[in-house]
Amino acid sequence: MRVGYMEVAIIIGILVLLFGATKIPNIARSLGRAKGEFKKGLAEGNAAEKEGEKLEAEKTKES
Repeated sequence: MRVGYMEVAIIIGILVLLFGATKIPNIARSLGRAKGEFKKGLAEGNAAEKEGEKLEAEKTKES
């Protein structure tokens, strides 16, 4: 499903009406920071998971 130009214009218009033109950049900045923190958390979680798998492999080798 593709979103056309008219739908994007309507969504932006509604956002401007709801939040005002001055708050939209702050909201976008906050969303960008949240996205970055989420990706950072995923990367840390994946690293911890791989480290745990490595430790499990070493334990099974020693046994």
